[in-house]
Amino acid sequence: MNLNDIFFLGLNGSAWLTLFILFSMMVALVRTRLRPEIIFLGGVTLLLVAGIVDEEEAMRGFGSEPVVIHAAFFVIIAGLIQSGVMYWLTKHGLGTPKGYRCALWRLMVPISFLAALINAVNVVALFIDGVKIWARKLNISSSRLLLPLSYAATFGGMCTLLGSTSNIVLAGLYTQKTGEALNIFTPLVPGLAVTAMGWILVVLLRRFIPERESPEQSFETTSDYTVELLVPTDNPAVAMTVQDAGLLSVKGGSLVEIVRFDKEIIMPVSPDEFVMGGDRLIYAGQITELLELKRTHGLVAADHHVWSLDEIDSDRMLRTAYVCFGSDLIGKKMTETDFEHANDVTLVAVARGGHRVDGQPREIPLQAGDTLLLECPPKVEEQIEQANRRRLTFFHSHFVPQIGRRTWISTLILLLMFLTSTFHVLPLMAATMLAAGLMMMFKCVSMDNVTKYIEWDLLMVVGSIVILSIAITNTGMAEVIAQGVLTLCKDNPYLVMITMCLLASIVSEVVSDVGAGAIFFPIMWHQATLLHCDPLPFVMSLMFAVEVSFATPLGSNTHMLIYGPGAFRFTDFARLGIVMHIVLLATSLLVINILFPIYP
Repeated sequence: MNLNDIFFLGLNGSAWLTLFILFSMMVALVRTRLRPEIIFLGGVTLLLVAGIVDEEEAMRGFGSEPVVIHAAFFVIIAGLIQSGVMYWLTKHGLGTPKGYRCALWRLMVPISFLAALINAVNVVALFIDGVKIWARKLNISSSRLLLPLSYAATFGGMCTLLGSTSNIVLAGLYTQKTGEALNIFTPLVPGLAVTAMGWILVVLLRRFIPERESPEQSFETTSDYTVELLVPTDNPAVAMTVQDAGLLSVKGGSLVEIVRFDKEIIMPVSPDEFVMGGDRLIYAGQITELLELKRTHGLVAADHHVWSLDEIDSDRMLRTAYVCFGSDLIGKKMTETDFEHANDVTLVAVARGGHRVDGQPREIPLQAGDTLLLECPPKVEEQIEQANRRRLTFFHSHFVPQIGRRTWISTLILLLMFLTSTFHVLPLMAATMLAAGLMMMFKCVSMDNVTKYIEWDLLMVVGSIVILSIAITNTGMAEVIAQGVLTLCKDNPYLVMITMCLLASIVSEVVSDVGAGAIFFPIMWHQATLLHCDPLPFVMSLMFAVEVSFATPLGSNTHMLIYGPGAFRFTDFARLGIVMHIVLLATSLLVINILFPIYP
């Protein structure tokens, strides 16, 4: 029997299967550590196998306007970074304000402006390191500036289609339905209203912004956690493996590296590495417990404690990294993975909530947001970052571009893109593709490295989301749910809009703005059609509803970026986020209904 012939509560079998797939994906996103692109591609695969979408619709999703715009925009961002535009803005944009309130204004205004131009997530990622250094200079806890950074970027991202991934996706879905492309500045006026209200709320409620100790403060002096011990020539451990001698994982720490008498560096240390007389053993962990090794294992103190691992090998350096949400390292001990050997690094210490975690670093189960201190080779640090960007987020990049002719060229290209799209000289997709091409033509971005800036996994997610939206429409689910909400709201278009936006904003707190937008778009479209209303106000209200998800770090990509660097706790975001969520959603709905009448 065909699934479409089975009906229950007004939904056919295909609709129920689609609903089950969507629910399973949401659970997987929240409850598992599977990468989002794997979950979304798995959902699309099930839809294809079940015949709910066909191959042509699937290909149309991955080749849709949102996917192409994102791919081109990644190249544009790379050009702005490599040509020095972002470096110049970071260096000259903040200054030295007097007091915390002035610092908030000095931070939020330029950040919101930049986020409207080059996407909120990119702005936060680029500014985290600079804001932390700025916070130390101003003697302010970095958490008290990182949270406003995240807010300000999200506010600004609401002002343009390019400022937010969800805006691009919803604008693309709108174009598919109507054949009309939205102007890049269509959400500008309501976006400015929300941005201004957001700024005011952050400043007025600044006492609710948590003050957390920076995790790097736990790592400022390596003498707190590294000690060097010497193996005497007559020690019984000589000629034994470090594992058999009990010198690898010890109480209070672990063996980081061995320095032979001929200065040979052995790092990481494998369990079957032999101990030799005269070896200098470098341990990381609790100093008081590590010093007990002198008594229990017959070791002696070396010349001095190792104040910096750079003293041992100048080709290696200490780097800090933060465990990402969804990382496959979460819940695991470093000894249970091949991360260190695969990347030629050693975990030296772990900090959580701004404080170093006691115990052996490599035996500590890791959590999202943990700060890791790694000893790694700088010559391959770029490869390490690229290979592990879904596991860890590295900061403190030493890349300083040259400011010159290409800086101005890339700036002009960005302005050209906005002008051609704003005045309808070119559609948005064509404008972004032209700008990406010009960035490469004028060598603002290296042709050899351009692909590393493209987040292929995000493109897979965006393409999958477009296909899911098609499935919700194909199965009739959108129409049935839309009709049910209309009946519940007594066909009142304003009540329908408020109800759907409230639901979408709640879902986006745990799923993501892009996923929530794609799920609710076809439903709200059918509601507008059944009510004989202009769909644009409904689409605009949905854009803002899914973006104001500030109460949890899961609902906001910018919040997830600052979670580890700010040493935040999961509940920190709810203190101010719930108020922001309610007030900004109400503000956006009010302004949108004033500017965009729902009846044509």
